[in-house]
Amino acid sequence: MRVGGGVLLALHACLAVRHTPSVHARHARTAVERSRPYMMPIGVPKVAYRVPGAQYSDWVDLYNRLYRERILFLGQQIDDEIANQMIGIMLYLDSEDQNKPINMYINCPGGSVTAGFAMFDTMRHIKSEVSTINVGIAASMGSFLLVGGAKGKRLALPHSRVMIHQPLGRAQGQASDIKIEAENILQIRDRVVGYYSKLSGQPREKVQRDLDRDNFLCAQEALDYGLIDRVIQR
Repeated sequence: MRVGGGVLLALHACLAVRHTPSVHARHARTAVERSRPYMMPIGVPKVAYRVPGAQYSDWVDLYNRLYRERILFLGQQIDDEIANQMIGIMLYLDSEDQNKPINMYINCPGGSVTAGFAMFDTMRHIKSEVSTINVGIAASMGSFLLVGGAKGKRLALPHSRVMIHQPLGRAQGQASDIKIEAENILQIRDRVVGYYSKLSGQPREKVQRDLDRDNFLCAQEALDYGLIDRVIQR
């Protein structure tokens, strides 16, 4: 059956009216949808967040949502890029409010010594206290950042582990270059030993011996050693 142009337009208009929800229905549906978890097919999950003063929530990625609550999550190997991101966030949160603590959750296998020192120095430079929480493994520079948290606010979950060791060097090339690199590694080791000793309360000689090889500690052992202040129990 052939349908005239006017009738066809009228039919489309009718269908559009029937299938277009009202403003109230759209808002109601939006409110329901915003209360549900937002499942992403790949990548970082997104969650609902409402900016103070805004009428409706918006979807932001999980880490941005945590940042707005002054929560940092260090969950990968430390390199210059990760360190710069974490430093930038700490500086921003400190400028926003210096009276509120920053909580840094750590599940880190270690990484670059220079990048780790940059984060460590920033944590101790800003006015905001940085609480460190070991939620998995805090190894190498990860443990160094853990012990560098605010005194009394260095925490660990019951089944988390800590690994401490001396800095590693991978010098190659001419003998003079290897000598320079070796001297640099020794200087870094002395600084690392000094900070571990100062922040844990252990004698420098003991720390130096304990860092000669990979030294793994459970949460209670890390507490006894002085690397943390409390094991979190329910």
